[in-house]
Amino acid sequence: MLTRSSAPIKDLSEPAPNDAQIETLIKIASRVPDHGRLAPWRFIIYRGDARIRIGEKLAALAQEREGPLNEARREQELTRFSRAPLVIGVISCPKENPKIPQSEMLLSGGAAAMNLVIAANALGYKTNWITNWYSEVEEGRRILGLAPHERVVGFVHIGSFDGPVPERPRPDVSQLYSEYTGPWQG
Repeated sequence: MLTRSSAPIKDLSEPAPNDAQIETLIKIASRVPDHGRLAPWRFIIYRGDARIRIGEKLAALAQEREGPLNEARREQELTRFSRAPLVIGVISCPKENPKIPQSEMLLSGGAAAMNLVIAANALGYKTNWITNWYSEVEEGRRILGLAPHERVVGFVHIGSFDGPVPERPRPDVSQLYSEYTGPWQG
């Protein structure tokens, strides 16, 4: 797991996981802490021509929001979901529960997304987990198949990748933890 890193989406290629592998990925992704056994998340598979249709709809939405798009900007939106051969959306579907906070349900979805990334890497694929502007826009979420109460945890782009994955600077681990010394003194 110390070698895990994100591959550039534009460099992900076929082959992608097959149907049996996708089912395995979802089984692994769903084995996360889930207080109350609510399964407050679900997965949407984006592949094949659906990725092209989504791009067309996102480009139209971007143009509606921003005005006329130049060719580079239009191409960016057209290819949002078609750069990788498979995209799996991890969707937060909070449930009403008087004992379990909504934040805990969202975090369970985040754990599901991370399990999905790790599982895909374990099967030999590379991944990249993103959200992007359309995740925060009601019409964008609708285009991507979400119900009004649902939110995007992430879109995990999955495919094959040859070559070394670019490494990025990582935080100094010694600065990320401390021993407990009592209540915060501000």
